[in-house]
Amino acid sequence: MADIKKNTIFTVTIEGYTHEGDGVAHIEGRVVFVKGALKGEQCEIKVLKDSKNIIYARMEKLLAPSPSRIAPLCPNFGKCGGCDLLHMDYAEELRLKLRRVEDALRRIGGLDVKVTGITGADSIENYRNKAIYAVGKREGRTVTGFFRERSHDIVPTEKCLIQADVSDRASAAVRRWMDRYYIPAYNEELRSGVVRHVFCRYAYATKKALVTLVSNEKNLTHPEALIEEIRRQCPEAAGVVLNVNKTRGNTVLAGEFSTLWGDDFIVDELNGLKFKLSPRSFYQINSAQAEKLYGKALEYAALSGTETVLDLYCGTGTITLIMAGRAKHAVGAEIVEAAISDAWENAALNGIQNVDFICADAGDAARELETKGVLPDVIVVDPPRKGLSPAVIDTISALSPARVVYVSCDPATLARDLKIFETKGFKAMEATAFDMFPRCAHVETVVLMSRAEK
Repeated sequence: MADIKKNTIFTVTIEGYTHEGDGVAHIEGRVVFVKGALKGEQCEIKVLKDSKNIIYARMEKLLAPSPSRIAPLCPNFGKCGGCDLLHMDYAEELRLKLRRVEDALRRIGGLDVKVTGITGADSIENYRNKAIYAVGKREGRTVTGFFRERSHDIVPTEKCLIQADVSDRASAAVRRWMDRYYIPAYNEELRSGVVRHVFCRYAYATKKALVTLVSNEKNLTHPEALIEEIRRQCPEAAGVVLNVNKTRGNTVLAGEFSTLWGDDFIVDELNGLKFKLSPRSFYQINSAQAEKLYGKALEYAALSGTETVLDLYCGTGTITLIMAGRAKHAVGAEIVEAAISDAWENAALNGIQNVDFICADAGDAARELETKGVLPDVIVVDPPRKGLSPAVIDTISALSPARVVYVSCDPATLARDLKIFETKGFKAMEATAFDMFPRCAHVETVVLMSRAEK
C-alpha cells in the first residue's frame, strides 16, 4: 500500500470533476481532488493534505493533456475567486455542469427524472449585468478588483472577461478620481478610509448603466469631479449614486443611499417586460440566459389563462409578472420589503393588474393564502442556495397544486428537496439545466413536478 502523506508524488488519471470543477482521481481506492485538472488527463500530483475522507493535491506535471484544455485568457485566473473554468473549452464546461445536475438527482435524490439537457449561453464573455469591485491601495495607488479566493486580499483587475465593459470603465474612473484627489480607500481592519466598493449595474436592453460608490463617509471630496470622470468614461451612465455603508463585515450595500447625479435607477427589458433596477434590486446576473430560463419555467407551468399562480421567493417580481401574462391571477411572495416595493413598481410599469405581492416568509405567505381560501393551481419556487425548508415543502404540499415549478441554483439542495416532495405525492417529471454563469462552476436547473394523481 502506498504511503500517502504530504508532499509525496503520484501519477494519476483524472476520472471526473467535483462540483467546483476540480479534477477527481483515486489512489488505491481513495478519492483525490486535483485543482485545475481535466477529465481524462494523466498527471503527476503532489499531496497537499490528507484528510479523513479526501486527499487534496496539486498538479506538478501534466503528462497527457485533455483536448478540452485551453490557455486561460485572463492573467488573473487562479488568483481571484471569480472564474473557475477558464482552462477548459466551453463544450467541456457544459458537459461538466450537465453531469453535475444528473449526478445530484440520481445519487442524492435517488430520482429517475429525465434531464433534457443544458442550455448554454450564446456569449460567455461580458455577460454579467452587475459588477462589484473592491477598492484598496497598492504602493500609494488606488486599485480595484476582486478578492482572492477565501480572503480579503484584492487582486487588482483592470479588465474582467465576464463583466460588462462599462463596469470596468466605471471602476477605472473611480481610481483616477481617488488618485487625483488623494482619497483613501477603506481599511477594514482599521475601520478608516473612505471608498469601499464600486458597484455597477448595466441594462443590456436599454444600454444604460447605474454606478454606485460605496463609501464609509457621507461627505465626499470633490464629488463633482467624480461625476464628471464617470460621465466622460461611461457615456452609458444614467446616474451616480452614493451608498454610505458603515457596517462591518461582507455586506456591500447597507445604510443610506443618495443620488449624486441623474437617476437612482435604470430600466431593463426581460421576456417582453420592463423592470426598474435600483442598486439593491434583486435581478438575474445574466439577462440573456434569464430570458431562456424564465421561458422554460413558463413552459413547465403550462398555463391556459384560468389558473392562479403562487411565486415564492419572488424577489422584484420577475417570474410573477411573466406568469401573470398567461394566468388568471399571480401572487408573489418575498420576505424583503424593498423587493416587494420594487415588484409593485414593476407591475405598474408594465400595466399588469392581475397580480398581488405579499411581504412575508415563503411558508407564512402560503399559509396566508390557504386561510383566505386561495388555492394555487401552480406554485413556482426560486429559493436561495440552501433550498427549501421542510416546513415550506409541507405547506406547498398541503396547498396541493397541480404543478410545482422549481428553479434551483444548487443541484444538491434541489435533489434533496425533490426527494422530500416525492414522499408528499409530487413526482419530478422533467428537468432542464441552464448555464447562467459561464466560466464559473455554478449551474441552475428548472424542474417540473406534478401531483401524483395528475
